[in-house]
Amino acid sequence: MDIEIECKVGIADVEQGGAVRQSSIASPAMVDTSRRQIVLRGGSLLAATLMGAARPAAGQPARAPALVAYVGCRTSKERNARGEGIGAYRMDAATGAWSPIQLLKDIANPSFLAFDRTQKFLYAVHGDLGEVSAFRIDANSGELAFLNTQDCGGRNPVHLTPDLTNRFMIVANYATGTMGVLAINADGALGPLGDVVKLPDGLGPHKTQQTFSHPHHVPYDPGNRFLIVPDKGGDKTCVYTFDPATGKLAANTPPFVKSREGAGPRHIAFHPTLPFAYLANELDSTIATCAWDSAKGVLKPLQILPSTPAAFVEDNTTAEIAVTRSGKFVYISNRGHDSIACFAVDMATGLLTPRAWESTQGKQPRFFALDPSETFLYAANENSDTIVSFRIDAETGRLTPTGQSVKTGSPTCIVFRTV
Repeated sequence: MDIEIECKVGIADVEQGGAVRQSSIASPAMVDTSRRQIVLRGGSLLAATLMGAARPAAGQPARAPALVAYVGCRTSKERNARGEGIGAYRMDAATGAWSPIQLLKDIANPSFLAFDRTQKFLYAVHGDLGEVSAFRIDANSGELAFLNTQDCGGRNPVHLTPDLTNRFMIVANYATGTMGVLAINADGALGPLGDVVKLPDGLGPHKTQQTFSHPHHVPYDPGNRFLIVPDKGGDKTCVYTFDPATGKLAANTPPFVKSREGAGPRHIAFHPTLPFAYLANELDSTIATCAWDSAKGVLKPLQILPSTPAAFVEDNTTAEIAVTRSGKFVYISNRGHDSIACFAVDMATGLLTPRAWESTQGKQPRFFALDPSETFLYAANENSDTIVSFRIDAETGRLTPTGQSVKTGSPTCIVFRTV
């Protein structure tokens, strides 16, 4: 399936690239044949399709720094997916338009992406499988080159985070209720699995979604002392510390805070300046405000609000959540209502008030991302194969469609890097 850029009325056309070329980034000698059928689809080698990567001609000045967006996706028939691999796009900072520069094909379910702390390397989980892959980023073009793949100590990895020393990658394994720790080598390649930790027992009441502990997110808190792990299966949010000297995870005391039964906490976002955090509860479509004790690593629930308008009575689940750098607004995505909800933050109490809901103009927005300047929000509609852009009003938090839409199969994650 080709990836296209669609620009609607009133929005400048994206730049048109040159000829398409295709290059191999992995030779048979570089790819372990024992892993090929797991990591790659159809038995083919990793391939890079370069679509209009703009480079200055001889004698012309170098291009000014620009943003590159990397997009992960689902690819498997089991997920009824239409994705092809990891896409890279150059972003126009003025209009928000994207122009494609690379597509790494035949990567199985690169459903979540993360950089190392230097942003020299990109890492992708292989959703529904049991592995993570590493890629080198070209400093000038932003293009990716495959490095290696390693076992992550569980099934269906869904999120990953580098530790503070940049020597380890911590992975949340959804299907097996575990977190795995992989070494990061000096060249960016992943080393072997060093630690596996199982989440505490205890399950929620949902008959199909809470039959096992399901860690879904593993970010650091703002003070970089604790790893916070929402457990959708256990209706709890766990807290861990990580020792870079040993490469081991350890449960905090207390080890978790409980959510309301059947809530299904999925992702968490911290306020940038105040001691509060916000949980996206997937199963009951709510957003929870929590006080955060940064000294003890303890969350305390303060408020629960529905993520959808009062008049919406159909099925819905939440997915992604983010707090603006100003701390004034929290955004959360709704799958079913197919919207991004905006909540205003009371800067004295941390409590939320619903402000607006904006349609994502597609189906099942599993993920959204704010660009680094927080000028634009990009909603990834997994089931309608689009990434739709919105301009953010910094004063009101409201979202306005730009008319830009990127067509790409089953998008599930977006990360940004300056080149």
